[in-house]
Amino acid sequence: MAPHAEPVPGPLAGIRVADCSTILAGPYATMLLADLGAEVIKVEPPEGDGTRGWGPPWVGSEEDGTRTAAYYLSVNRNKRSIRLDIKTDQGRDALRRLIAQSDVLVENFRVGGFDRLGFGDAALAELNPDLVHLAISGFGTQGPEADKPGYDFIVQATGGLMSITGARDDEGGGPEGGGPEGGGPEGGGPTKVGVAISDVVTGLFGAVSVLAGLLGRERKTAPGQRIDVSLLASTLAVLVNQAQNAFVSGRAPHRLGNAHPNIVPYETFRTADGELAVAVGSERQWPRFCEALGLPHLAADPRYADNGARVEHRAELRPILARALEANTTAHWLTVLDQAEIPCGPINDIVAAFAQPGAQALDMTVVVEHPVLGALKQAGIPFRLGATPASIRTAPPLLGEHSREVLTELGYAEADIDAMAAAGVI
Repeated sequence: MAPHAEPVPGPLAGIRVADCSTILAGPYATMLLADLGAEVIKVEPPEGDGTRGWGPPWVGSEEDGTRTAAYYLSVNRNKRSIRLDIKTDQGRDALRRLIAQSDVLVENFRVGGFDRLGFGDAALAELNPDLVHLAISGFGTQGPEADKPGYDFIVQATGGLMSITGARDDEGGGPEGGGPEGGGPEGGGPTKVGVAISDVVTGLFGAVSVLAGLLGRERKTAPGQRIDVSLLASTLAVLVNQAQNAFVSGRAPHRLGNAHPNIVPYETFRTADGELAVAVGSERQWPRFCEALGLPHLAADPRYADNGARVEHRAELRPILARALEANTTAHWLTVLDQAEIPCGPINDIVAAFAQPGAQALDMTVVVEHPVLGALKQAGIPFRLGATPASIRTAPPLLGEHSREVLTELGYAEADIDAMAAAGVI
């Protein structure tokens, strides 16, 4: 499907974002703002955003200088790129001009790094008192780890997420720990999520916070302000029910594989030819599920009469359900359980996930034309605004593709731009 081309401006049209962030959390936040119509100017160091080299897979050719990692392409559409060495006086002057003319600044320098370059809070407030400044860090601005670099993988580990992700922890024992019948594959240990989820949710929280800052400025309840988000705080926040389980019980949850800590059955099961995800999420569904499996007596068994009882007797119940489901194919159970209105689904790989009819109906695969790389498939926009639609307007930019264009808009003369190029500032 082609990118959206609605003539209606997005809700953030007219908002300029100076994006000094790299890698994932910041660029993901600014891509969301760009999809919503903001003008995002990506300020890249001379070597470019590090993700440009995070391949394979690659698009383009190393021989002609167009080779770009898919990773970079995933989070940088709808932006213009300026290559700028802000370790030079000229580079810092250009950045000051940009920030002075921007509504939002996003950066993920290590704590104190931006300040040492002359862009501390006081300097930014003097430069642009209406600026909404999003500062992204690994561990926040206070505490013993504030000066450490933030990496998604490390924060998934230290933030507790990895401890509840992966094959079930048989050492935990019982329903909370999984036990020998807790569900999911055996063996293994703590596992990271398959995408850099700490970075992604930090970007989401960052974008939401920026929108709140812009709204506060518009309503004059606050001028420009600094907003801090960190990978650690964001990861802890998305532990949601698992965090509350720990607070209430006083015990750390254990890995349950694909099983749910608070709902049974709500996990994957083997079938005769594969695996199937099943989510019995209400008491109304439980008798229908038992009937569909040919086990109507389970619904009347007091050990499994309600979800609380089923969680308590998880280790006894799961093998009964597993034997029934393993007796037939995935396709059979998808048909039978759909007819019984039991939430279920196949375990798709990513290619199959985007190819499924539901994903196509949601326009979750788009094609954007890149000026050098040609047609690029990308994940679509997951939200729809009826009156002011988000849109995909331009492909991820080449490094410094818009340097001259942006500097001209900032008031630089052509001779000055030539001089900056000759000196390697841009």
